[in-house]
Amino acid sequence: MAEPAAEVDGGSRVEHSEVLIVGGGNAGISLAAKLLREGATRVTVVAPQPVHRYKPLLNYVGGGEATMADLERPMGDVVPEGCAWIRDAVAAVDPDAGTVRTRGGRILRCTTLVLCPGLVEDWAATPGLQEAYADGWAASTYVPGSAPRVWPALTAARDGSVVFTVPPEPASCGPTALKPLLMACDHWRRTGVLADLDVTLVLPAATATGVPRADEVLERAFAHYGIEVLREARVESVDADLHALTVTTPTGRRVLDDITFAHAVPRYRAPRWIADSGLAADADPGLVDVDPATLRHRRHGWIWGLGDAADLRTRPSGGALRTQVAVLSANLAAVDRGMPLQRYDGYTVMPITVGRHALMLAEVDRDGRLTPSVPFLDPIRPRRTTWWFDRYALPQVYWRRILRGRV
Repeated sequence: MAEPAAEVDGGSRVEHSEVLIVGGGNAGISLAAKLLREGATRVTVVAPQPVHRYKPLLNYVGGGEATMADLERPMGDVVPEGCAWIRDAVAAVDPDAGTVRTRGGRILRCTTLVLCPGLVEDWAATPGLQEAYADGWAASTYVPGSAPRVWPALTAARDGSVVFTVPPEPASCGPTALKPLLMACDHWRRTGVLADLDVTLVLPAATATGVPRADEVLERAFAHYGIEVLREARVESVDADLHALTVTTPTGRRVLDDITFAHAVPRYRAPRWIADSGLAADADPGLVDVDPATLRHRRHGWIWGLGDAADLRTRPSGGALRTQVAVLSANLAAVDRGMPLQRYDGYTVMPITVGRHALMLAEVDRDGRLTPSVPFLDPIRPRRTTWWFDRYALPQVYWRRILRGRV
């Protein structure tokens, strides 16, 4: 594995890269691989985690259709050949000096900085939720350590109250939190216990996706399974001892108590060092302040952002990342050549399983217009073949092509 060049500057050892990428998820690794394939040199990825996860499969872990082994690889196996990997976390960026400081005290300097660290759980935004996770009656597929507990808890439920939440923005493709809900309801219907369960869904908006045709499909599914939907609602606090959620709605507070199990997704925010370094428009949620079209920072032209932690005015998703990586890599080359920058139209995709083995795809641009990848096939219509592709084919495309910069 490559190492960044280094020199001593003012008594400190400073490591140099042409392109420094903060984040070792889908965005960071696929961008590094693509840049190297296109001839870039001295590319460095800063990522502390030892394990790389294909996160879309976490929802299938929560639906009993996958295991953690299906979605995890050692980070060393996915960092592309020729790329330097610094296993450390970023503590601060000095945009004026052009340097990045890590928690371990390393000083990194680069010509181009790309920020794609992802989002972090904001446990403080929902008091009591972390304690409920520790007690075991709450979990979610969004938190990898708790994902394996979801399906056993859901299949063990025979009566009582079960609550599911969709996280408010920013979140990593929030509507996919519906996957465990609808897979569980299908299971409960087939095993004859659905009528004995009170199933509640807490939505942060009036509808699940904001895409009218997709919402029509989902509304029919909610009605079919007898799900009570609380709209424009958020979990305000959790009483871990009483197994209760306090939810705010347009008509006031409502307490959901005596909960058997809650698939309660925490709120999310960008890592705090982004705002502390002056790279965010707002302190909360602290997303990287980039031009949503070009992905370039609005005030510091050598800094770029993509993925969940960038303010791109669209829902994050793996499909969105593929487009973003293509645009950003092209724009880095365009800057070197003095050419016009390409523009990202906000394309994203929301894959939602509406039954055990039936999946719909809501593919839209930033303005909510449908932009199907296969024009002659209606992606909104739930299909078994679409589910099979999402569960089995796409992960192989991810490991073999996307992370190798070939898509």
